[in-house]
Amino acid sequence: MGKLVLIPTPIGNLKDITLRALEVLKACDMIFAEDTRVTLKLLSHYGIQKTLRPFHQQNEHRILDQSIETIRQNEMTCLVSDAGMPGISDPGYLLVRKCIEHQIEVECLPGASAILPALVLSGLPSDRFTFEGFLPHKKGRQKKLTALAEEERTMVFYESPHRILKTLSQISEFISGDRRAAAVREISKLHEEVVRGTIDELIVHFEEHAPRGEFVLIVEGANSRN
Repeated sequence: MGKLVLIPTPIGNLKDITLRALEVLKACDMIFAEDTRVTLKLLSHYGIQKTLRPFHQQNEHRILDQSIETIRQNEMTCLVSDAGMPGISDPGYLLVRKCIEHQIEVECLPGASAILPALVLSGLPSDRFTFEGFLPHKKGRQKKLTALAEEERTMVFYESPHRILKTLSQISEFISGDRRAAAVREISKLHEEVVRGTIDELIVHFEEHAPRGEFVLIVEGANSRN
């Protein structure tokens, strides 16, 4: 029947991969990769040679059935994204669901993810939080932000450097400009940085300092200071 193993990959520093993940990558028959070029760099760094096939947001619906057949034909197939945990704001959910439907064994290894390090570094309450991923780019964006104004848990977002200022400005408009927040970028990389302050203070900072790198944005929930 085959087996699918989801493997988290480093979000920055290539050393942030587990020994177990390396063992599985060496033992598997083939690897589905979000971007085969990115995965090839990781494998080459550790001297691993494997067959790679692309599995990303542009083709996952089209090749889903074919991918299931590939998994069935092999003893063990791995799925990796470019960075972090497959299926978390990255391709993977559809393949896992399809494997479950076909009674194919699925295993997920623990490993690197940007969410928890950023949450802990923020200094905001981490006992209860909600992960919102990337906000909708257009349709439903304002509605989503308005609904989150009443969210009492700490909120975690992913954002690109090109949209971080827009997102901060809209959070200020639809939620509140005085909410405490932290913008964490380049986690585990050479230029890792945490900018803490209110939403409005973060806006001023990134108007004066051009945003670079991928961001995790942490925003305090409603009434969290009570």
